[in-house]
Amino acid sequence: EGRCYYWWTPTPLAQLHRERVTIVKKTLPVPPMLADLVGNALASMDGVKFTYLRACPSCGGPVTGHDLRAKRFAVLLENGKERTIRVSVKRFYCQQCGTLCYADAPFYPDTRLASPVVDLCLLLSQQMPFNRVAQRLRAMGIVVDRGTIRNYASRDFGTIPATELFGLLLPLSLLNLATFTLGRERHPITGAEALVACGFPSAGRAAPHDGGSPKERDQRYEEKEKEERKTEDR
Repeated sequence: EGRCYYWWTPTPLAQLHRERVTIVKKTLPVPPMLADLVGNALASMDGVKFTYLRACPSCGGPVTGHDLRAKRFAVLLENGKERTIRVSVKRFYCQQCGTLCYADAPFYPDTRLASPVVDLCLLLSQQMPFNRVAQRLRAMGIVVDRGTIRNYASRDFGTIPATELFGLLLPLSLLNLATFTLGRERHPITGAEALVACGFPSAGRAAPHDGGSPKERDQRYEEKEKEERKTEDR
């Protein structure tokens, strides 16, 4: 009787690993130019100060300076390690209603990251699942967890101006910031320039309903800051 034999050649583990890495890279293509553009734009914000507030946002009364607070702008991935980009935002007391309020800065209410990063999360979440968004951001050198992305996607931040670049829909806030920072090594970007780049303040972009008074929002922010410091100290 004729018999037919099948011979299976084992594939070395190292080769399987290389093929797996290749597949992952193909599913999340991020041009190096885009990663550099985004990374440099966000890194350039490290240490930038926002110190201007025309009047109290609650009652329109005059304000007086109180102190400077560090706020997390973004978290970058550099050489496998996380780097927190922070800016300083001045706080004011309203002389009329006593509210503690912040200077104009590119942050949405009750968000732990700056508006360009939030905008990017929102646009990418419209194009792919949340876990893919987190992976794509990490490939760009930006660290945002899936839960945070889901939280942002569930809120209404208004219309986000965007344009397509490298096959992705990207926010103009981030691209404008990158444009402002090109060739600015000796002349760092100012807070006023960053506000213009990010589109703040803008009447065309409605602030989401944040719930609670300014004092309550400030308390929530301070609690989040304490949690972040504990996490970073571990």
